[in-house]
Amino acid sequence: MPIPPPPSPAGSGDDDAARLASLGYKQELRRSLNILGNISMGFAVVSPVVALYAVSMIGTMIAGPVWVWALPVVLAGQCVVVNVYSELTSQWPLAGGPYQWGRRLIGPSFGWLSGWVWQFAVMFGNTTVAYLAAPWVFALIGVTPSPGAMVAVSLAIVLFCALVNAYGINILKWFVSAGIAGEAIASVLVGLSLLLFFRKHPFSLFTHTFGAESLSGGSLPVALLTVLAVAGWAFIGFDACVSTAEETRDAGRQVPRAMWWALLSVGAVVILNAVAVAISYPDTATVVAGKDVDPVTTAVVTSFGSWSDKPFVVVVLVSFLACAMASQGGAARGLYSLARDDVFPFSRHVRKVNARRAPLGGLIASTLVSGTALLLGMNATAIGSLIAFGTAATFLPFFLVSAAALIARLRGTWVPGGHIRQGRKGTVLNVLAVAWTGFEVTNVAWPRGARTAGSALVPDLGRAARRRRGAGRRDRLSDGPPTPGQAAGRRPGVPPGLPRLPFSCHLHLHVDVHVPERHLRRAP
Repeated sequence: MPIPPPPSPAGSGDDDAARLASLGYKQELRRSLNILGNISMGFAVVSPVVALYAVSMIGTMIAGPVWVWALPVVLAGQCVVVNVYSELTSQWPLAGGPYQWGRRLIGPSFGWLSGWVWQFAVMFGNTTVAYLAAPWVFALIGVTPSPGAMVAVSLAIVLFCALVNAYGINILKWFVSAGIAGEAIASVLVGLSLLLFFRKHPFSLFTHTFGAESLSGGSLPVALLTVLAVAGWAFIGFDACVSTAEETRDAGRQVPRAMWWALLSVGAVVILNAVAVAISYPDTATVVAGKDVDPVTTAVVTSFGSWSDKPFVVVVLVSFLACAMASQGGAARGLYSLARDDVFPFSRHVRKVNARRAPLGGLIASTLVSGTALLLGMNATAIGSLIAFGTAATFLPFFLVSAAALIARLRGTWVPGGHIRQGRKGTVLNVLAVAWTGFEVTNVAWPRGARTAGSALVPDLGRAARRRRGAGRRDRLSDGPPTPGQAAGRRPGVPPGLPRLPFSCHLHLHVDVHVPERHLRRAP
């Protein structure tokens, strides 16, 4: 029997609570977000600044400036995923979407699998965001961090984000909205300024690779496959809008719209800034050669002058903090969703809601998991393994949800019954979503090993990066002040956005964190 559609909401608080009751749950969280508040959660987690740091240097090393063409391709692929998520959220606007949808579409076991994969990917992602935000704190105050200091500051970030979340959705919305407002304005203004006033190359730059395909055995198609895997990490996190569905008014209508706004707005800003950074960068060949691991800061500082260095550090730090707050809030709500169905350990405690109607039990549990995982930061290889897990697990929930929706459609057990109903068009787009996410999961997890015929699809980037490390230490850009990566001699392949580098799941990672020399106080 097809699953019957729920009653259409009118948008009032009583209607929202009634709809939630029809799905089997009480309204325990504070439902106060409008569409802008919900968009802010998705925008913060996708984050144009974090996204650009995640992919810019690696994409250029792999395919040269041509890598930018991968961004609209990946954005289009993610749009078909959002289409599936929109149909599901329209019918079942519930926190912990992958779990809730999976158990309704396929069954409890599948829902449990989808929910747990998504949950731990998010919680360990929070660990990674906090760990990679810490260097920007040290850069701002001018102190050289030890491994212990890195872990301590990272833990302080996790606890601060937990405290903000504990005060309820309205306080979280205020902090996140303030952060992304500054991030969005700075990103757009910097991108347009670089593009219009500091352009150093013609647009034909984006038809050249500068020999970067040598990393792929001289094969440009193989290089482009790898770039598609890397670029995928620029457009994840829009599903954070679903996490606050039970706190959004008229969620069945507004959350799908919010996901589209979050993805497309961040996509536009990321593409703008990727083009702007590439076209205003003084010497593209140095990035391709792995000699500058921080091309974003180089482009900004060499264009605007040394005065822009500290303000840019503030923008990046604020972006990481907004991302961490929204993502940690999403993790707490996911645990709350699992616990109220008794499918998570200590469910009786994890599902508790505090007086401010925030999911305090889920927040404490997610903070314990993310904070405990930070202890791996004392060992570079261990934290690299954690980053690798978060990298490999990120696209898997997209695939599982899309596949579950398609299977249920084809079986005839699910006919979309929410506000969004697309009929045959929805089925076609669902097929495309499964194909796209299946491709990305395979592309991300494919072994990047030896170049012997049939043994690997993409090159061993770890070996290539190691070969270039020596050159990266000897050669520095001569024009303009040093970037954070240059000043400290940071290894190529370890930019601030490392958690989203998909090929890391097949490398033995050593995460080195350095603070720019120009930020450091001289010891007496």
